[in-house]
Amino acid sequence: MTFKQLEALYWIARLGGFAQAANQLHTSQSAISKRVHELEQLFETELFDRSQRTARLTEKGEEMFVLARKLLEQRDAAIEQFGKPGVVERRIRLGVTELTAMTWLPRLVGLIRQHYPKVILEPDVDDSLQLRDKLLADELDLVIVPDTFADSRMPHKVIGQVRSAWMCKPGVVPSPSNGAAMRLHELARHRMLVQGNNSGTGRAYDAWMKEQGVQPADVIVVSNLVALTGLTVSGLGVSYLPRECLQPLVTAGMLSVVEVAPALPVVRYVAMHKGEHRSALTSSIVMLAQECCDFTRMFQAQGEEENKEYGRPAPA
Repeated sequence: MTFKQLEALYWIARLGGFAQAANQLHTSQSAISKRVHELEQLFETELFDRSQRTARLTEKGEEMFVLARKLLEQRDAAIEQFGKPGVVERRIRLGVTELTAMTWLPRLVGLIRQHYPKVILEPDVDDSLQLRDKLLADELDLVIVPDTFADSRMPHKVIGQVRSAWMCKPGVVPSPSNGAAMRLHELARHRMLVQGNNSGTGRAYDAWMKEQGVQPADVIVVSNLVALTGLTVSGLGVSYLPRECLQPLVTAGMLSVVEVAPALPVVRYVAMHKGEHRSALTSSIVMLAQECCDFTRMFQAQGEEENKEYGRPAPA
């Protein structure tokens, strides 16, 4: 019995077919069939019910699947515990939101390549709700999203937080004559550009405004952060946007910060994985994410901070 045979059975059962398993394991469908046939010959029992159109395990196949899962987990744990980081060979499917991709994701990718050069990273940039659903469907191994999806099936670790501010094109929202902060219910009289409930930030701020007893009358839902920023710059309305990383647009006079009371709460970002899929590698990647998480600047590269400290330009 080999690990390749066990992997074939495991991924057929997990993904629902021989073709899907072949794609997951980067081999041919005939190679997957051969591995399963070898297992069945070895134990002289059928592991799949071939009278069905789909790949359905027999009773003995179910027992073998449980055994395969345990043995593969133990193999991966042994490699990660006793092997050098540079020799760990794994594919990590990482889901992140648009804001992470626009700020510190390049640094995280650089750190993963530095510490685990043989790990193949497969990033997926999507809204928070879709990332959560993909994680639950085993389409992703790890996601980094706003902390708005409490679920006992998905343990989480805090990565960092984002400070947002109300912003608009200069002049769209007049400043109060007395110089004081505008009240939230007054701001809600203006057209608001918001992220929908598929966005973790959108869910968080929608719930927060309801807690404040505020229900905007004129709302446009924008699912894309870049589009939301562009529409705000165009003067279409007022929106909540990440404060520090968009400061260059404020400095350039393209956006204006509207001081509002009460101020927007910070939004925590967390790394989540399915409880049964925890590994030393994913734990290490979470720690690397905590190390480099920084939502204050756009498109950060690995080595940027070190080069800045010594007065050298960052490598191209």
